[in-house]
Amino acid sequence: MRIAVIQGSARNGGNTEDLTRLVLEGIPYTNIVLREKEIKPIRDQRHEEGRFDPVDDDYDELIQLVLEHDVLIFATPVYWYGASGLMKNFIDRWSQSLRDVRFDFKERMASKTAYAVVVGGDNPRIKALPLIQQLQYTFDFVGLSFAGYVIGKGSKPGEVLKDARAVRDAATLNAELRKAEPLAVNRS
Repeated sequence: MRIAVIQGSARNGGNTEDLTRLVLEGIPYTNIVLREKEIKPIRDQRHEEGRFDPVDDDYDELIQLVLEHDVLIFATPVYWYGASGLMKNFIDRWSQSLRDVRFDFKERMASKTAYAVVVGGDNPRIKALPLIQQLQYTFDFVGLSFAGYVIGKGSKPGEVLKDARAVRDAATLNAELRKAEPLAVNRS
């Protein structure tokens, strides 16, 4: 089982990364850090003749990397009650991938499992639920199975590690991923 984290935090070493590390402690994974890549905003050409023009950025390379993994963990802080702009911009570009014959995007995404790791400072277990729902709808659209999420509370660096519930939930997801790993390897 190959796991990729799509890290949407704009801050290096922030709470979202801390909580994600707990989720994946002792488990090998590929860390895709969106802030380190150039992903241009989508120019919607869905209804134009010829469809989408090629874009000179890192998106195609990243989506190829994502498609090579079985489990995708979408890690994002809650920014203004939604996903970070980095994460949203990345997902917006899926419209382009859906129409790109190189990717078989929808078919390949349907074979994967997704989780979310979300951290916010303003009552996130309630106020981050619309973000979780948005991810659910997005994943449903491409057939990606959404298996669960961990929500943590934290604003200042390191605060999420004091959120006992988030730490416990991260350990539970870690155990779930460890149990699933041999099953996924045997499927191949």
